[in-house]
Amino acid sequence: MNAGVREALERIVGPRWVRHRRAELATYTMDGLPTHEEWPGIVVLPGTREELIAVLRALHAAEVPFVARGAGTGLSGGALAGEAMVLVTLTRLNRILQVDPVRRRAVVEPGVVNARLSDATQPFGLQYVPDPSSQTACTIGGNVAENAGGPHCLKAGVTTNHIVELEVILPDGSLARLGSAHGDQWGPDLVGLFVGSEGMFGIACAITVKLEPVPAAIRTLLADFMSVRAASEAVSAIIAAGVVPAALEMMDRACVQAVESSIYAAGYPTDAAAVLLVELDGQPEAVASEDVLVQRLLLAAGARHVRSATEAGERARLWQGRKKAFGAMGRIAPDLAVQDAVVPRSTLPDILERIDAIRRHYDLYISNVFHAGDGNLHPNISFDRRDADLATRVKEASRDIMAACVAVGGSITGEHGVGKDKMDYMPLIFDAETLGAMQAVRRVFDPAERANPGKVLPVHACREWHCVPATREPLAAIR
Repeated sequence: MNAGVREALERIVGPRWVRHRRAELATYTMDGLPTHEEWPGIVVLPGTREELIAVLRALHAAEVPFVARGAGTGLSGGALAGEAMVLVTLTRLNRILQVDPVRRRAVVEPGVVNARLSDATQPFGLQYVPDPSSQTACTIGGNVAENAGGPHCLKAGVTTNHIVELEVILPDGSLARLGSAHGDQWGPDLVGLFVGSEGMFGIACAITVKLEPVPAAIRTLLADFMSVRAASEAVSAIIAAGVVPAALEMMDRACVQAVESSIYAAGYPTDAAAVLLVELDGQPEAVASEDVLVQRLLLAAGARHVRSATEAGERARLWQGRKKAFGAMGRIAPDLAVQDAVVPRSTLPDILERIDAIRRHYDLYISNVFHAGDGNLHPNISFDRRDADLATRVKEASRDIMAACVAVGGSITGEHGVGKDKMDYMPLIFDAETLGAMQAVRRVFDPAERANPGKVLPVHACREWHCVPATREPLAAIR
């Protein structure tokens, strides 16, 4: 990396907040997915909005590509930068700028940790609903970039349903304001376009989110089954009955056993083939009525036992096992490849059997913990990446799992993003003209393609799309 670039960045943020030595860069060579590794040229950590603007303007002037990074908990290799790039790390931009309990809005910087926002709004009886399993570490800015989900997004929606306004720094350092704090829509939904753009459009420096009331009543049910198919069919039965739980999660035996042998043990039955966590919330009378109905449906589908928890401590313990499942799998092997795909709920029994067949074929350890209510699968492959043959089998099995999900009408990602990991799968679901259109939209925000280059869009598969010139006018008009 050019020494002049480093010196320019040091003048903006101070030498303390610019990393360039090999040992310093090692922390930033991977995100939460251990199958991809890259060494950035420089890491810079701006501490204010003004410093962030200045950093992007300096990189634009030097024509240096950059990658934005939050807490590094992502699972698609999306927050990695190569040696010719600068990694812009946003964890110092961690202030909650405003909480408005009357309008049910909060404004935050991108480095605010997800769980911290709900902690700050809980005294007002409010919460920020999207809750990725990494919510105690992941940042709101990263959630916006990936359109993150979480167990409690079945009923209330994922990140894009809770973002109303963004102040965005474009790759040339200019500013644009997308959306409205009131949530009013006019013209194209540019907030919806930006959320999930995986850092290719710029960096959100101020994020206005919706806050929701903490439900008056919450009840968490745990049901265990002696077959994965029966648990999968129970999921469809609940939704078909017209009940939309706040959360509907499934864990298979391998996952349950990992959790119960760890410090996160939650009292799950280790001999069960699968367990379901069902959370109901709302007004007390409605929750009590749904509880009776859901328990009846679970037992009719073959549940051995159904436990219902209303006390906060007991509910938290049940959820601890689910939320910390990925951490518990660290006992099995040093590395974990968390896959992410979405399938129609009706295909869950068959696709889980197909994943098990892939596991046997490649002789791998695969455990499943996922958002069953919306068909968002997370097959988790435990392995040691130092074993080259094993790492190759993991890559091939991941490819086969994605192909199987697409074959039943599914998609290649539900909440983890495409990043580097799933870029080559994009042609499985999009033709060349559609990929070319995506590329054209990307160039409206970033004509030089310097923001998070080499991610998401497989350029070799994109047919050039000439309907829209690469221009900045549409954004300039809304400033």
